[in-house]
Amino acid sequence: MSRRTFQLVIQYDGGAFAGWQRQPAQRTVQGVIEQGLTRLTQEHISVTGAGRTDAGVHAIGQAASVLLPAKWESQRLQRALNAVLPRDVRCAEVRPMLETFHARFSATERQYRYLVGTDPDAAGPFRYNREWPLGREPDLALMQAEASSVLGAHSFRAFAVKGTAPAEDDHRCDVRICRWQARQGGFALEIAANRFLHHMVRFLVGTMVEVGTGRRPPGTIAALRAADENRGVSPPAPACGLYLECVTYPPHLYLNAPPAVAA
Repeated sequence: MSRRTFQLVIQYDGGAFAGWQRQPAQRTVQGVIEQGLTRLTQEHISVTGAGRTDAGVHAIGQAASVLLPAKWESQRLQRALNAVLPRDVRCAEVRPMLETFHARFSATERQYRYLVGTDPDAAGPFRYNREWPLGREPDLALMQAEASSVLGAHSFRAFAVKGTAPAEDDHRCDVRICRWQARQGGFALEIAANRFLHHMVRFLVGTMVEVGTGRRPPGTIAALRAADENRGVSPPAPACGLYLECVTYPPHLYLNAPPAVAA
């Protein structure tokens, strides 16, 4: 039977999931998508995600690659999949791709956003599980200075869970965007890189917020970058404030026109 390769653009509320990756006896995003596709095709279907988001982390534009019978076309597949997925997961788009496309290994950039709430409503029932309800106002200028020192290609061993990358991995990431912005009710960190290590964004946010609230001195991020282990890093920010926004791929992998890139 002939097959076609698709990219699925997936949105989900991570609050009720044990993360992206399929796990025995636990509800995961990968698991429910595979269950939906298996129901549609009447055969076991595996999907591969661009990144393995942790329990509680949300996604606006997670990408997944899947190989399906050639009879499926994009719009029909999107409608059918959304009809069988639970309410906290949605297929936002289906894109036909070259057969060489791989959601993880073909990616050139991943972009995340982290939300920090500083007003009283951040701890209320509508926002507490969508952002970090910090409860105080950090110094935005101090946090922005720390964010600037993240930019560039560096080893981020000090900002990764020890032992989650191979021993021979240099933990090097090329961070192309890292900036804080004020928003209504708080702040948001926008960060993009060619790759991210396990808990890396949450460790960075936790450390920058501690600088912004006076618990750590300015220059902490730059000092930690020189460390060869993670004992000096601040506790990671809560998972509920983290969103995988989008994943970027080379244009030649799209059978149709690639998606427009935001300025």
